[in-house]
Amino acid sequence: MTCFSCMFRRKRTSCQHHDQLNEDIPGIEGVNIYTYKELKIATDDFSAANKVGEGGFGSVYRGMLKDGTVVAIKVLSSESKQGVGEFLTEIKVISGIIHENLVKLYGCCAEEPHRILVYNYLENNSISQTLLGSNRGNIQFNWRARVKICIGVARGLAFLHEEVHPHVLHRDIKASNILLDKDLTPKISDFGLAKLLPSNVTHVSTRVAGTLGYLAPEYATRGQVTKKSDVYSYGVLLLEIVTGRCNTNTRLPFEDRFLLERTWAIYEHGDLKHIIDSSLTDDLDAEEACRFLKVGLLCTQDAMKLRPSMSTVIMMLTGEKDVDLEKITKPGIISNFMDLKVGSKKKADQTNRSLIISSILENSPLSSENTTSASMTFTAISE
Repeated sequence: MTCFSCMFRRKRTSCQHHDQLNEDIPGIEGVNIYTYKELKIATDDFSAANKVGEGGFGSVYRGMLKDGTVVAIKVLSSESKQGVGEFLTEIKVISGIIHENLVKLYGCCAEEPHRILVYNYLENNSISQTLLGSNRGNIQFNWRARVKICIGVARGLAFLHEEVHPHVLHRDIKASNILLDKDLTPKISDFGLAKLLPSNVTHVSTRVAGTLGYLAPEYATRGQVTKKSDVYSYGVLLLEIVTGRCNTNTRLPFEDRFLLERTWAIYEHGDLKHIIDSSLTDDLDAEEACRFLKVGLLCTQDAMKLRPSMSTVIMMLTGEKDVDLEKITKPGIISNFMDLKVGSKKKADQTNRSLIISSILENSPLSSENTTSASMTFTAISE
């Protein structure tokens, strides 16, 4: 039986298999590897009391390591079929991606059948639980704080898209994947995890990685994934941050349920100020907030080619590029594919998707955050 505790602990060199294992498995140097027992103790046996989140990639627990370090421990979906070597190679890549607006990966556990990631713990949780949820506590999300969050997320995503090589597509940008540190600096989580789930680059038939409400039309209906799919998701997030409401709320009248659709309608009437979060008062720059809403609409345009790159988004948000010079076309809104406007797919497939989406919405009274596990299958994933 392989000695995993020796294999993965760089400081432990007494095991006779250590040198050989380092040669056999590439990319483990520089990656902290934890035993399953360590993480089990750190989370009090992965108790429900320590569970702080759950999404398409797995469950997240708050834990404390032996040295007193508080960490976030993500237990990946058991669907992963990767071998230890392949898994560690991907982890090596992810751990090397470092940016102020990205969550830092400390290490992992790869004891069969477990695949677990260990991140730094962010004190102020996610935007979905604070800004958009009922757990704001004493956090003051004034306009300056929201500007910092919007621009920070854009910078982190631009880094993944344009500076990391090979480029990284996130595939699940949403409020619950934007974490906040003690200074409300945003940190994007879950980047690079799509490769840790079972897939085949030439033919994919698996659950969509994204979340209903943030999904670009081409991704939701054809499974086509590009940087512009991430841009679309960011645009929805941007609207959420400025308006202070979730992208989907089925408790509202039908015409107000979908934030993107509502924002577009208000934009057409030339009155964007009315959708800005009413809780924003003293430091609100209404003109800047309207500019951010316009950027959100540019990011969510139905045609992929019309959406800006993330570096262009940053210039628009910071005022380096004039948003008003850009023509904003109709966004790809959720009702487009709820009404079965999904291109050339077969009618049976259209009906199945419509039923799935309708069922999900009925079971999600407030936010699309709960719809991560939508059982849709696609076959055309592309860069």
